[in-house]
Amino acid sequence: KPINIGGSRGRREATGRGIKIVCDKALKQLGLKPEGTRVIVQGFGNVGSNAARLMAEAGYRIIGVIEVDGAIYNKHGIDVEALEQHRAKSRSITGFREAESADPAELMLTECEILVPAATENQITSRNADRVKTRILAEGANGPTTASADEILAEKGVFVIPDILCNAGGVTTSYFEWVQDRQGYFWKESVVNEQLEDIMVNAFDDVVRYAQKHNVNNRIAAYMLAIDRVAYTIKLRGIYA
Repeated sequence: KPINIGGSRGRREATGRGIKIVCDKALKQLGLKPEGTRVIVQGFGNVGSNAARLMAEAGYRIIGVIEVDGAIYNKHGIDVEALEQHRAKSRSITGFREAESADPAELMLTECEILVPAATENQITSRNADRVKTRILAEGANGPTTASADEILAEKGVFVIPDILCNAGGVTTSYFEWVQDRQGYFWKESVVNEQLEDIMVNAFDDVVRYAQKHNVNNRIAAYMLAIDRVAYTIKLRGIYA
């Protein structure tokens, strides 16, 4: 909700910021650095545009953007702020002079270090998963990867950051909003961002640790961790009820 009636600062960018935070962690996990890392983003709405802008500011190279009405590509990197201005004027990413037009389906399969599907569900399926050329798949949307595609990506060695973790920045900051409303005290945006990073980093580390401990992929590890926490809490309530 609006800040004037109890909303939280930083909420608009929160989902995109969370994506950037876990991508930072994934790169470190793989021994890579943000500088020059090639990124393709599917979806340039609130989630995708903020993720792209924040990643570009950190040195990532956004080489492709895909939208419902078309796609653009520039191997040298896209000026995300300029693209946002173009989209605000034309209501489309197409026609952006600093990048060439591309086929959306083909751009999804273009080589990059990070692919961010931040549009809608079922975008990576058994039909195209074997042709995905990315090191990291950061699921900004809910359910962008089908179960069969997940298996293919695992065989290819793609590091998947599952949606339940990757796009959790938004709901986490909505929780912060609830906390602030309950307190009747509202945080500076820098405090919101600092608290968000702390939670996202710890969540990422916990998921990776679970995946390694139980020899499962990151998605299964995230589910296991969530269920274990709920089960443990229910057990405690049984003891102290």
